[in-house]
Amino acid sequence: MLRGATEDDVNLMLSWRNQETNRQVSKNSHEITAEEHAAWWSRVRTDPNRRVLVYVRDGRPCGVVTFFELRLDGPRTGSWGFYLDADGLAERGETLPAWLEVMRAAVDHAFDELRLDRLDGEVLADNTVVRQMNRRFRFVEGIPEMQVHDGREITVVPVSLDRENRRRR
Repeated sequence: MLRGATEDDVNLMLSWRNQETNRQVSKNSHEITAEEHAAWWSRVRTDPNRRVLVYVRDGRPCGVVTFFELRLDGPRTGSWGFYLDADGLAERGETLPAWLEVMRAAVDHAFDELRLDRLDGEVLADNTVVRQMNRRFRFVEGIPEMQVHDGREITVVPVSLDRENRRRR
C-alpha cells in the first residue's frame, strides 16, 4: 500500500535513503545530511509536480516512492524512483516480495491514480538486478548516458513504460 508521506516520516525516509545499499545504487551516493534532507522535504511537500509516498507492508512503513516532473496536461507523463528499508526487509527475509509489491503499487499508482500515459525513470547501468526487474515490469531501456555525480563517473540508463504496455495482474 502507498500513502502520502507526512512530517512524521521525514527522519525514517532519511535513515533509509542513507543505508549503504541504497546509496550504492543511487546517482548521488553521498550520505545525505539532515539539512539537505530538510531542504528537500521543504521543496517537495508542496510542489504540485511531485508526489512523495510511503510504502507500507503489513502495517509497517518500509520504503519511499517519489513521482516527479509530473506533466498532467497534454500527454500525461512523469518520472519516478523508490528506495526501501533495505536493512529491515533483509533482516525479516522480505526483500524480494516487498520489491515486487512496491513496484506493482507504484506502477498502479502512476497509471490508475495519476493517470499517466508514460512513466519514466533511470537506473545505473551496473545495477543488473534492477534492470532485470524493470524488464519484468515491461519498462523499455533507452540509450545509456555517462554522467558524473559525487565525483564518480556513472552510466545511467533511462527507462520508460507506456500505459498500453504495462503488465496487468
